Amino acid sequence: MRKTEAPLSLETLAVRAGQERSQFNEHSEALYLTSSFVFDNAAQAAARFSGEEEGNVYSRFTNPTVKTFQDRLATLEGAEDCVATASGMSSILALLMALCSAGDHLVASTGLFGATQQLLGTIMPRFGLQTSFVGQTDLDAWQAAIRPQTKLFFLETPSNPLTEVADISALAAIARRHNILLAVDNCFCTPILQRPLDLGADLVVHSATKYLDGQGRVLGGAVVGPRRLTEEVFRFLRTAGPTLSAFNAWILLKGLETLQIRMLAQSAKALELAQWLETHPRVARVYYPGLPSHGQFDLVRRQQKGGGAIVSFTVKGARAEAWKVIDSCRLLSITANLGDTKTTLTHPASTTHGRLTPEQRAAAGIGDDLLRIAVGLEAVADLQNDLERGLTAA
Repeated sequence: MRKTEAPLSLETLAVRAGQERSQFNEHSEALYLTSSFVFDNAAQAAARFSGEEEGNVYSRFTNPTVKTFQDRLATLEGAEDCVATASGMSSILALLMALCSAGDHLVASTGLFGATQQLLGTIMPRFGLQTSFVGQTDLDAWQAAIRPQTKLFFLETPSNPLTEVADISALAAIARRHNILLAVDNCFCTPILQRPLDLGADLVVHSATKYLDGQGRVLGGAVVGPRRLTEEVFRFLRTAGPTLSAFNAWILLKGLETLQIRMLAQSAKALELAQWLETHPRVARVYYPGLPSHGQFDLVRRQQKGGGAIVSFTVKGARAEAWKVIDSCRLLSITANLGDTKTTLTHPASTTHGRLTPEQRAAAGIGDDLLRIAVGLEAVADLQNDLERGLTAA
């Protein structure tokens, strides 16, 4: 992209940032489906492998299409650098393996995605990395959990599935006082609605599978932040290979082009649906950051540019009633993925958080009566009609 005199807006950068045209001067980003790259001579090969000369070597760690995606996402997040990975979970793993060591300690939110809780609570302790889980919004608990070995704060905000919102600036201040890194999973908001680095976070992780793609097509992940930290993540990726494929990067680039349009539209539809659910006689409680009833509504207005597209709610009753809602729907997709243009519906306690113990689910506030909707781009009236069928059955 050629330099312009005035700073460009996010919606323009989502379409234009990071592209470097090849000798063919293509308009759409090129897709480089190759495992390796040819060198002019032995000296150039040696220089590329050692890092003395910039350039492509092998698509496990250098690929022009992947680089375009990395550069564009870094620009959108206001970051120096980005390392793309094969999935959202692999981005979290890469961050941990690159920046933490045996004996280190983490503090993380109890409101994390189920697989993230499994990674931190079950798998990483086998390698000497311990995690203390605390309430997402309890700043005193974050402070009290700090040990001399604490290396990292990790959270996702809003949380999955209860949409709890953490005060990123306040947590960043606590982390800085103790020389601790703060990493934020920005999957639900994307840089369109929230930029954690601007609020003091050190690193951002993404499941690009979700809103960055936006149409449920491919898997992808990313770690975004200052180069002094992402270089460590890149070194891990170069060796271990949790690599984003060039094809997936190309799809994700197409997703970024419509990111702002989708996020704003889906957030508006989610707010309308949440307002309707809040008045429904069969609904006990609605969790949505854009509602005044949300526990951190004032913080949301300061920290985010919208409520996002995730609406969770509890049905009056228990699992049987919640499952009746799901089984009665004919339009909503019964799947645990989110971020799609097609609205999805899931029962977190038996799907995304099903591997947690009952005690862990209780600590995270995830009961058998809870449902999560990831609002897409359908007409809200059609979503309401579909849910009404299930709520009436419940």
